[in-house]
Amino acid sequence: MNLLLAEVAQAAQRLADAGVPSPRFDAEELAAYVHDVKRGQLHTVADADFDARYWEAVARREAREPLQHITGRAFFRYLELQVGPGVFVPRPETESVVGWAIDAVRAMDVAEPRIVDLCTGSGAIALALAQEVPRSRVHAVELSPQALEWARRNTAGSKVDLREGDALTAFPDLNGQVDLVVSNPPYIPTTERALMAPEARDHDPELALFSGTDGLDAIRGIERTAHRLLRPGGVVVIEHADSQGGQVPWIFDEDAGWADAADHPDLNNRPRFTSARKATP
Repeated sequence: MNLLLAEVAQAAQRLADAGVPSPRFDAEELAAYVHDVKRGQLHTVADADFDARYWEAVARREAREPLQHITGRAFFRYLELQVGPGVFVPRPETESVVGWAIDAVRAMDVAEPRIVDLCTGSGAIALALAQEVPRSRVHAVELSPQALEWARRNTAGSKVDLREGDALTAFPDLNGQVDLVVSNPPYIPTTERALMAPEARDHDPELALFSGTDGLDAIRGIERTAHRLLRPGGVVVIEHADSQGGQVPWIFDEDAGWADAADHPDLNNRPRFTSARKATP
């Protein structure tokens, strides 16, 4: 074992003692970041090249600063995104939402599907859809100026139409023309702040987290926006907390002009997102 791997083992124990959920992975990722190698190449770092700044990074993670804020990067499906203070760090759970959305768009058999991502944050969802559905026309909106700056960095050079604005009033020029609306909105009840992991509670922007006493205020607003934007037969897919499974489909009810509202599980078989189809008159 070289010096770096020995230090990684010690760091993993420190992170575990601090309550970090994935201590070994984080210790290795920080080592790879500091030494500018891939995680699988840590054994190739010569003892003389060990960088003491590794322990500065470990101390920051030990204090429960998000790993992605320390490295400045987050991985989402096939993307590497720039992230940091002021923007919500994309989670693996959202990858299953995007996967379902991609399948839904492909099943529509539309030559150039128009997609809208509401509350885009870092731009992760919009970029993934633009990349994996090559002929799509993707539009995204973000309200927070800080998050919008990160989204601009990530979408620079892409075909994503990124705009600043409120998801509830966005894209009036696209009314009735959209094939798919997708969103990972804020959905945490304000009453659950004390129960959250410090990485999210202390570092993710509140605007991206909390949405009223039941966590559903933003979703109720997005339901109205989605109905305005979608063409008849168009589809909305929206992420929610697993504890909200069974509640969100009722927001997309038949009386509001929806059909086929249903919950879907994530990779851990927990209800994670809802889809619905705009009813045909």
